[in-house]
Amino acid sequence: MTEPVTWNYLMDMDGVLVHEEHLIPGADDLVKELRDKDIPFMVLTNNSIYTPRDLRARLHRTGLDVPEEAIWTSALATAKFLDSQRPNGSAYVIGEAGLTTALHSIGYVLTDRDPDYVVLGETRTYSFEAITKAIRLVQAGARFIATNPDETGPSREGVLPATGSVAALIERATGRAPYFVGKPNPLMMRSALRALGAHSENTLMIGDRMDTDVRSGLEAGLATILVLSGISTVETADRFPYRPTRTITSVADLLGTADQPF
Repeated sequence: MTEPVTWNYLMDMDGVLVHEEHLIPGADDLVKELRDKDIPFMVLTNNSIYTPRDLRARLHRTGLDVPEEAIWTSALATAKFLDSQRPNGSAYVIGEAGLTTALHSIGYVLTDRDPDYVVLGETRTYSFEAITKAIRLVQAGARFIATNPDETGPSREGVLPATGSVAALIERATGRAPYFVGKPNPLMMRSALRALGAHSENTLMIGDRMDTDVRSGLEAGLATILVLSGISTVETADRFPYRPTRTITSVADLLGTADQPF
């Protein structure tokens, strides 16, 4: 008789567990079930603004008890990637504490004097002066890295330009395309798997977007679950040439079956 698979979980944050500052019903119960059953899990986000400690506090305010070490950001994935490529290097950074803290933690020097890399992340205060500096450094030979390709981000007032939009501006001015580390690059999934100590064959990815979450999970060899509590709908999901392993209304549908979701 075949032994049942013991699953590990990778879960997107916005649209899966929370909407802005509001809990998605059932998300708290799912996290509790995962912890009670000792099922390994990691919460992923392409947002590079916040540190895992910041995000833990944000999630806690919504009622979610997620350990700091169970949060993986595109900033952390970017730092891991740069450490593997050029240890103890230097970077000119456009971004917030989530990104600068991650780069400091791997021994990187942040500088605007002949850096190895220009690293572009998320910020709510993109500066024309900083973008101009980045363009000149890329033109001078700095390698161009961006934490994620998301073109817009949410706010209470409406959409905001995000990393992908500013990266396009720099690319247009320099003729140099960035290397995006975050989703849908499966590198984000693989770095999260290593942080979790898990393998792709018994790990699933839960997300609300076909173009990032499901695609990156699929390309990293993971089972995928699409939730309809965020961006994607049944109609929009059907337009893609690939499909998730399973589609559910929200994570509440997994309650009671988290150890055997398929």
